Amino acid sequence: MTKLNKILDELQLVLAEELLDKLKSGKARASDYNVARQMLKDNSYEVPPIPEDPLRKLTEQLPFNEEDKVN
Repeated sequence: MTKLNKILDELQLVLAEELLDKLKSGKARASDYNVARQMLKDNSYEVPPIPEDPLRKLTEQLPFNEEDKVN
């Protein structure tokens, strides 16, 4: 691994730790959530859906028509 790769790995680790701490503290702003969301997306991080998933509950509350839903 090159020195640059080691630096980038450490940077990503520190960013993830800082974001997690901020989210857990309750002091995160919308922009912090957006950074965390984008970081997960950029790293292709996916969590399989579970019945008690908070995201599922959120989507059930959103005012979408059945035609608007994407499978």
